[in-house]
Amino acid sequence: MRVNDVFQWVSFFNVLLQVVFFYFITSAFTLSPQIDVQIPKAVTSDALVEEDSVILITSENLIYWRNAVISLKDLKQQLHQAAFDRLSILIKADRRASLGRIVDIWNLCKSLEIERVNIVTTSE
Repeated sequence: MRVNDVFQWVSFFNVLLQVVFFYFITSAFTLSPQIDVQIPKAVTSDALVEEDSVILITSENLIYWRNAVISLKDLKQQLHQAAFDRLSILIKADRRASLGRIVDIWNLCKSLEIERVNIVTTSE
């Protein structure tokens, strides 16, 4: 091998290592998106264990299921599986969310015969 060929391989591996290093550094700081929901206050609030079956409703009436925006139609399909697995559903709605949207989701859960549907509030 000539000296020039060695330098080409060294520079190739140098660039490759930098790309891998950059990937690991940036992926370590990637956080899951936080959805800003201001939970309404209630005089009586019971402590519930939060599971993966949380439906978030933002102040713009966007519906999130498992940290992804979802339509009401697609949510119905996802809730079919939740009903089959007999999961409890927690509805976390922003205090500025439309009551109609909350009731739509509540009725959807009840129509699928999901027995444990709760609305999250805070006692603070």
